[in-house]
Formats: sequence, C-alpha cells, structure tokens
Amino acid sequence: MRHTGKQMMAAIIAGALLLGFFFMMAASTAYATEATRKKLQEAEDAKKETEENLGETKEELDSLNAQKSSLQGQLNTLNGQLKEVSDNIAELERQIDRKEEEIENTKAELADAEATEEWQYECMKKRIQFIYETQDYILLEMLFASADFSEFLNRSDYIEQLSDYDRKKLEEYKATKEMIQAVKQQLEEELQELDEIKAQVEAEKSRVAGLVSQTSTNLAGKTTEISQAESEALAYEEKLKEQEQNIEQLQAKLAEEIRLSRLAAQSKWRDISEVSFAEGDRYLLANLIYCEAGGEIYAGQVAVGAVVINRVLSSVYPDTVVGVIYQNGQFSPVASGRLAAALAENKATDRCYQAADEAMRGNTNVGNCVYFRTPIEGLSGINIGGHVFY
Repeated sequence: MRHTGKQMMAAIIAGALLLGFFFMMAASTAYATEATRKKLQEAEDAKKETEENLGETKEELDSLNAQKSSLQGQLNTLNGQLKEVSDNIAELERQIDRKEEEIENTKAELADAEATEEWQYECMKKRIQFIYETQDYILLEMLFASADFSEFLNRSDYIEQLSDYDRKKLEEYKATKEMIQAVKQQLEEELQELDEIKAQVEAEKSRVAGLVSQTSTNLAGKTTEISQAESEALAYEEKLKEQEQNIEQLQAKLAEEIRLSRLAAQSKWRDISEVSFAEGDRYLLANLIYCEAGGEIYAGQVAVGAVVINRVLSSVYPDTVVGVIYQNGQFSPVASGRLAAALAENKATDRCYQAADEAMRGNTNVGNCVYFRTPIEGLSGINIGGHVFY
C-alpha cells in the first residue's frame, strides 16, 4: 500500500508538471520570437510614418495644385487683359497712323506756306526796291502830266489804290508769317502728342508683358514644385508598397514561428543531463546574454540564458547552443552584428557568465518559455526586468 501510495503521488506530481509544461508551451504559441516581433513592430511603425509622410505630401500637392489653379486663373485673366491691351494698342497705333498722316499734311502745308512766304518776300523786296528807286519821280510825273483836274483826280485815285495794294500785300505777307508760326507750333504739338501716344503704347505693352512674364514664371515654379511633390508622393507610395510586402513576409514568418511553437509544445524535450555542451558554448551564451540583457537585473540575464537552453532541450529547435543562437532570424544581435562585436572583445561581464553557468545547469526562472521580447500590448507572460518571457 505504501508503495502504491508513493507511485500515485509520483504520478500526480508528474502529471502536474506535465500540465504546467503544456500550459506554458501553449501560452508561448500565440507569439513569435523577439526578433520577428521587433522587426514586425518596426516595419509597422515605418509603414505608419511613410503613410503620414505620404499624407503630408498629398496635402502639400493639393495646396500646390490650388496655387497653380489660382496662378492659371490669373494668367488667363492677364491673357484676357492682354487681348484688351492689344486692342487698345491697335487703336493707339491707328491713332499714330492718323497723327503721322496729319503731321505729313501739316508739313506739306508748312512747306507750301514757306514757299508762299518766300515768293511774297521776293515780291515785296522788288516792290520796295522799285519804290525806293523810282516811285517818287513816277508819282510826281503822273500827277503833273495830267491834262486836267479830272485826270489828276483819277491818277491820284490810282496812286491811292496802288498804295492800298502795297499795304494789302504787306498784310498778306505778315499773315503768311503768322500762319507759318502757327503751323510750326501745331506741328510741334502734334509731334509731342505722337511721342506721348507711342510712350503710352510702350508702357502698356511693358506693363502687361511684365505681369504675364512674372505670372508665367510663378506658374512654372509651381509646376516644378508640383512635379517634385508628385515624385515624392510616388516614392512614398513605392516605399509603402515595399513596406507592406515586408510586413506580409514578416507576418508569414510569424505564422511559421507560431506553427513551430505549437509543434514544440507537443514535441519531446530532453533533460539537461542529456546535453553535451561544446567548448566555447559558455563564452557564446554569456556574450549573447550581455547583448540581450547586459543592463538588466541578474534574474533577467538568467531568464535570457534559460530561453536559449530551453530551445536546446526542445526537439523542434537545434540541439546545440551554437545552432540555437545562430538559427536564422532568431536573435537580433546576431543579425545586427552586435554579438560579433561583443565576442571580438569579450564584452560579457562576470554576472553574464554567472547567468550562463546557471542556465547551462538547467536552472530556469521562466519555466519552459522559448521566447522573450520587450513588452507590447496584448502580450502576457513572465515579466522580468525589461522583458516578457513566454
């Protein structure tokens, strides 16, 4: 009876341990390795950042397109004004043509007047010379040669008419001189007016051309900015696509690790006494502990070592310390090169070596957990220091 009781007690204890083992392994199947979880979280954070950058770029693109539309509207308005200005310029140019024609007519009129003046001047000069030289004698001869008083009166009247004619011609000459002066004044005014119209035309052309040029330059600048923003948006979209593909690959890897985790929970485990450690295992494990938990409390360092040894004991993972640590994609310090750097200089502290020794003796403070990582929402397990073990 005593023997049977001991057997039953042993069976109960073994059953409890077995149930605890499967419970801990089942809990671990819900999560992937620390490295994969970390990469997945980093990939999702990077994707979120890219989405934010893409959103900002698209907002900037919308703003630039709005500015471009506004500038295009201004340019269209200016083009409309340019047509109006062109019409005004055409009218001004017609005025210029008319004014130039008027000026040519005025010049012709002036030329005629000057010719008349010259002819009148020559006539007046000859008449004055004649009067100066002979008129006194001729007038006296005409008067004294009269046959009677009636003829005398007639000749006297003729002389008076001749004097009136001379005065008339003199007045005509004066009038011609005044007309020439007036025509010259008119010509100067017309030329000045012509210059003002031409200056107005050039100023109007320059003003609108300057506005069009400035707006076109601004529009070209906005087009360049839009092109750059579109290129950035396209680059972000391509990056986002790559990140989504990367996340899909990590999720696939996660699913595979969950499958392996479940398989480990259902597979055979060795006892620590069945493990033969190779030379250098202690050195390798201590430096991995340094990389993963060098700043953690001692219990956290032991826990990291225990995870490695638990994998060595599981039939799902490699059966050596080297095989477990260097299994592809399992521990981030391996991929990043931190472990290689630590090994090159033996960065492991005495406490890291002590933790490695304790783990290699089969001591564990995390049960049969085979994963650990920094805590994240929704992840439950054994929390030690800055890690959760599961």
